[in-house]
Amino acid sequence: MSPAEDPLQKKRVRFAPVEHAEPDGGAEEERTRFDRDGGVTLWAKGSKSGLEQGSDAARSSGWRWMVSVALCGSFLGLGMAISVLGPTFDDLAVNVDRDISNLSSLFVGRSSGYIGGSLLGGILFDWMDSYVLLGFSLLLTAFGMSATPFCTKAWLLTLLMCGVGLSMGVLDTGGNVLILNTWGEQAGPHLQALHFSFAAGAFASPIIAKLLFGHQQNNSSLSTPLVPGHASKALSAALPHNQPMGIALTSMWAYIVIGAYVFLVSLLFFVLYFCSSPNSPRSQSAGGKQHFSPQHSSIILLLSLFFFFYVGTEVAYGSFIFTYGESYLHMEAAQAAGLNSFFWGAFAAGRFLAIFFAAFLSPGTMILLCLVGSISSSVLLCLFSRTTTVLWACTGLYGLSMSTTFPSGIAWVEQYTTVTGRSAAVFVVGAALGEMVLPAFLAYLLGHVQNHPLLMYLALCAAIANSILFPVLYRLASPGSKATSRHKQDADEHHQALLDNVEEEQWNDAGPEMLEMVEDGLQSSSKSSTIPF
Repeated sequence: MSPAEDPLQKKRVRFAPVEHAEPDGGAEEERTRFDRDGGVTLWAKGSKSGLEQGSDAARSSGWRWMVSVALCGSFLGLGMAISVLGPTFDDLAVNVDRDISNLSSLFVGRSSGYIGGSLLGGILFDWMDSYVLLGFSLLLTAFGMSATPFCTKAWLLTLLMCGVGLSMGVLDTGGNVLILNTWGEQAGPHLQALHFSFAAGAFASPIIAKLLFGHQQNNSSLSTPLVPGHASKALSAALPHNQPMGIALTSMWAYIVIGAYVFLVSLLFFVLYFCSSPNSPRSQSAGGKQHFSPQHSSIILLLSLFFFFYVGTEVAYGSFIFTYGESYLHMEAAQAAGLNSFFWGAFAAGRFLAIFFAAFLSPGTMILLCLVGSISSSVLLCLFSRTTTVLWACTGLYGLSMSTTFPSGIAWVEQYTTVTGRSAAVFVVGAALGEMVLPAFLAYLLGHVQNHPLLMYLALCAAIANSILFPVLYRLASPGSKATSRHKQDADEHHQALLDNVEEEQWNDAGPEMLEMVEDGLQSSSKSSTIPF
């Protein structure tokens, strides 16, 4: 064979299908071929067999489902722990021998602890093992819930609530980041399931407190101790002498039941820690290397403001719709309570349905649908504020529209920039501040302004604010701006890795036809890399 024919022979072998290529002697020599999309695929003789790779993929998928189940269980407990305070507030006041008006410090202490825990969790999550951190936060929550019935001093109960809020803030921040790190681009339905679990827990907690462990008014209930041993003695010491122990202490069992459940869930995370392998998803994102948008800080801060309005209005509507129906529309108490339950029922149903819709709708599309629904319902509620039929219908629509905004927002921002523990802490703190500020602001206005649908005005203003914020967020994150999508960064780094992995001498031997085809393939692959809305 003449020397002039050698380059042609090399090209013929290089462009031939892999199964027809002549094998070389090197055991780890990499080969390249062009696939149907024009991209370059690297092949190595020393790679695992297809059966082994399939087995690894199955194990990885099973592991991720285990993490999702544990996280959903933890958020179910988180929802119960947060919502149990309202239905049992009267009994807590009896337990510490205080008037209800003097126990507002419980809410302030828990909210302050929640904000501090969100910040602390964001810092610790980037430094500690995620399973250990969430396991210990659940243990602290379980301890605080179980110890609540035994607190006979108001200051001690406030301190305990602050500690419970701290641990719950860590869990809220860490749980959202871990589900993103575990599933990556497939996290949408799992985020929706996570927050549906929270809503289900918030719905179940009043049932546990009042229906299962409600007040016992018959005499037989007073003759039997409702808490065992030393608990009965400790709790009876806190009661006024004219308060029957059976009536006061039954709902305290709800704290013990919730604490026991949270303790069992915490064990799951320690099991995950001890059974995990180095390849299991921990603190690293599922996509490997973390990528940050050039506008990362601005996006996270604006998203925090977005959640400030969203969560604040959600809590305000759920807290004051009963008062609105009773005082503004002069409803019966039972009818107003039914309206309140209808809102939270629609909220929970929306989060359940979102698990399935998230499988084929992008997070951005779901946010747009939520914004359209919230604006439409709040406009109708303002225009027809005294029409009972409109109130019921639009309350259900508003609950559905508000249900998926938070998890969809987290899934949306993950498309454009990496959500670290500190990033999650920022928008969780924004949500917690909204939960504190907007309901308090509305309560202040209700005390000074009469005969106006202030609740509906607040809902409309918040919906308009978020409808302005979301296009700004999308503009910052979109590829048309200076911000770079993490999908485009992934594609660029993938192309560079392909070029680096091919030996330099192979490119030196390559003819102009091969170099032109490689360049065209990389350009077409880059153009086809689109960013989901």
